Amino acid sequence: MSTTDTDVVGAITLTEDELDPYITHTGTRQWLTEPGLPADGTLLDFDALREHGLRRVADLAGDADRLAAELQDQLVVGALRTFDRDLESIVLDGATGEIATTYFFSDPALMDLAPLAPSLEALVRFSAATEELTASRGRFASYEGRFGPKAVTEASESLAAVFEAGARGEAGAGGEVAPYWRMAALIRPLARIAGPGEGLVLDLPKRLLDEEFGAGAIMRFEDVDFPPALVHEPTRRFLRETGLPEDGLLFQLDTEVPLPGLADYYADQRPDDFSADELPPTADRLIRLGYLIEDTSLVVDGATGAVLAWSEPDITLRPLNADISTLAFTLWLLHREKTLDATHALTDSYGQLAATMAQTLATVDPVACDPTPTLEGDDGWRYWPEAFEDEAGGTLHG
Repeated sequence: MSTTDTDVVGAITLTEDELDPYITHTGTRQWLTEPGLPADGTLLDFDALREHGLRRVADLAGDADRLAAELQDQLVVGALRTFDRDLESIVLDGATGEIATTYFFSDPALMDLAPLAPSLEALVRFSAATEELTASRGRFASYEGRFGPKAVTEASESLAAVFEAGARGEAGAGGEVAPYWRMAALIRPLARIAGPGEGLVLDLPKRLLDEEFGAGAIMRFEDVDFPPALVHEPTRRFLRETGLPEDGLLFQLDTEVPLPGLADYYADQRPDDFSADELPPTADRLIRLGYLIEDTSLVVDGATGAVLAWSEPDITLRPLNADISTLAFTLWLLHREKTLDATHALTDSYGQLAATMAQTLATVDPVACDPTPTLEGDDGWRYWPEAFEDEAGGTLHG
């Protein structure tokens, strides 16, 4: 058996006695005794199994009498992970070996099951393949240094093939790939659309934004549009040659040129709203490109090229993206996801999609999702992960 498929380093295992009387499925009993489940990973967390052993959903849910019958004897073995927390609980059917997820609600009557994998072996295999694609290692080592539309398409097809083969190979699985893995195959390879840039994080393919948003929807700037504070030449070059969409869905570009510095914007257009001492200390070198929502300006540091969000209600400056190239990637990623959702109904599993989007963005631009405070007054709140998770606002709906 290939080490890239199933071998687990530092595995979490259970003894035969610990499996009784919960698990009768032979293959699952064998897998949990050896080789076991991974002790660490970016997608799956099995600490609950290591710390508490097998526990029934009925034993953990308050007012268990309100649980659906199919949930009562499901066994909690771990959780799907997002950046800073567990996303959903992973549960195991001890009789069939099938894996699903569920949310624990205060009202157990609201809980249900969503399929995740036909077996523990398939679950470990699917997770490993996804992580290998992200890191260009194992079976995806050949993708190291490969970027662009062709690499995206081939990586997506290759990852989907792993999931489809795993689903077909399980007796009774019916060949159905769970939504979480389908969206992984569609969304995660999008991180390969652009390779490293010169002076910027990314070198976006020529006309990428034009093809996604429409050529008439992309605004490019001239040197006369730039204020003196914008001295970061890679940013100037990007705005001249590549440009930004006027309507980036969650970002509205300010088409009134020349672009104003943040201090000048308030002094000239809204002199009664903020005094100079209420603005960030670096306001004189912050260039306002537009707004995320009406009370949050998107600005670029004219000296460093960092892209930031200035929140008026919080009077706080926070990191938004590493630079203008990863801002453009974020807008492209969001627009691409909406197109995919219209075809594949990705938002039917909204929480899983939001996590997949944030993890994909973090692969390209960790600054956009890292909650570590880096600026004076920065509280660690990050716009893009929060925006993706806004199901009520329909951020990700196509």
